[in-house]
Amino acid sequence: MPEHPPLIQVQDVWFTYPGGVQALRGVNLQVSAGERLALLGRNGSGKTTLAKHLNGLLVPTRGRVLVAGVETVGQDVGRLAALVGYVFQNPDHQLFSRSVREELAFGPRNLGLPPGEVARRVEAALRQFGLEEAADTPPAILGFAERRLVAVASVVAMRPAALVLDEPFAGLSWPSVVRLGMLLVQLAAAGHAIILITHQMRAVAAFAERCVVLDDGRVLADRPTRETLVDQPLLKRAALAPPAMVRLGQQLRPYGFSGRTLRVDELVEEYQRLRGARRERR
Repeated sequence: MPEHPPLIQVQDVWFTYPGGVQALRGVNLQVSAGERLALLGRNGSGKTTLAKHLNGLLVPTRGRVLVAGVETVGQDVGRLAALVGYVFQNPDHQLFSRSVREELAFGPRNLGLPPGEVARRVEAALRQFGLEEAADTPPAILGFAERRLVAVASVVAMRPAALVLDEPFAGLSWPSVVRLGMLLVQLAAAGHAIILITHQMRAVAAFAERCVVLDDGRVLADRPTRETLVDQPLLKRAALAPPAMVRLGQQLRPYGFSGRTLRVDELVEEYQRLRGARRERR
């Protein structure tokens, strides 16, 4: 569980859509500043529904959601968006301005910030995301990976306390995943809470430190990433596949491997340690 006072508190939240579909069933969750959390589960498990409660896009049928100590019910969605930024799955649903610079300015300007502060935030976001050369380019003509960066940067420019990203790695090559993932790690180190909704389990292993697994609107598990991704019964119940390195590490257990490695570097380090131990025994 988080060590610091929670930025976001979800307390016994139930949610039923107007058509009668019950999407959340008694969910409890706390998220602190600086955390990197992944929401995992099969399609229809309640991940996106839960995420939309965090900035007031949806409000509970029963229960409470508090952001920075303020209950979301009755709050202005624009005010909540300044606290919890939401990056949609398809960047093209979020980008509409004539240039990257204007795109990044849109959110801060809507917060009512003075022009000088808007300009400072835009320049900072351009530098942070490596978008300086594309600043005057229409986002629509950029490649998909760059459009994804612009979508994230446009939310970050509003300086939200928490950032929710819906399938941020979908459609990206692994180098682009790493580029975005490292930016998210930097944002968390600066104090932002990062909440990922993703099926990209390799990215979860690389960039998340905590996983919340949902199934049928309920929380199945809330654990550190390693404890989650090596739990085969849990992943099977949630219809999730472990990353390839986890599967390989577990297959190597008969040869002395722990079966708990998440990444290539960890597996190599474990191999070298085992090799060194065997040499010493000779």
